[in-house]
Amino acid sequence: MDHEPSAYRLEGDNSMYRLPSGIVAPVVTRGGLEDAGAADSGGAVRVAGVSSVHTPATKLWYGKVRNEPGYRSVTHHHGEAETGGYVLSGRARIYFGDRFEDYVDMEEGDWVFVPPFMPHVECNLSRTQPLTWMTTRTPDNIVVNLADVADADLRDWLDR
Repeated sequence: MDHEPSAYRLEGDNSMYRLPSGIVAPVVTRGGLEDAGAADSGGAVRVAGVSSVHTPATKLWYGKVRNEPGYRSVTHHHGEAETGGYVLSGRARIYFGDRFEDYVDMEEGDWVFVPPFMPHVECNLSRTQPLTWMTTRTPDNIVVNLADVADADLRDWLDR
């Protein structure tokens, strides 16, 4: 029997994503089976749902980050990676600028973009509730920790 070519034929070549079975298909990471070995910035608990560690992804890292009440990261940046975030629950602050004198605050439902190579400090504004966000980076979960800044040097942090 002759088969006509599919009307849904791909324009590009995705054969590099071929699974051991020989097919190209979506890859599901089941809850509880995420990669917990993701790089961290001083105590942020990051788990990867999509990464090069356990999927065929080569240009994307996508995970969930949990920060305990009162948490603040060490000063860091994400190298060449563009970073996007979405606050699932809690209230967040990101310090940035030459001396980390500027900040943006976020709450549940807010999205954020952090440019490559931008030093920053991520914070959970609550002293009693955890902060949970979804984060994606391209090409990977790059975390470069830097010399830290003192709590007292972060405007409005101690008296939040």
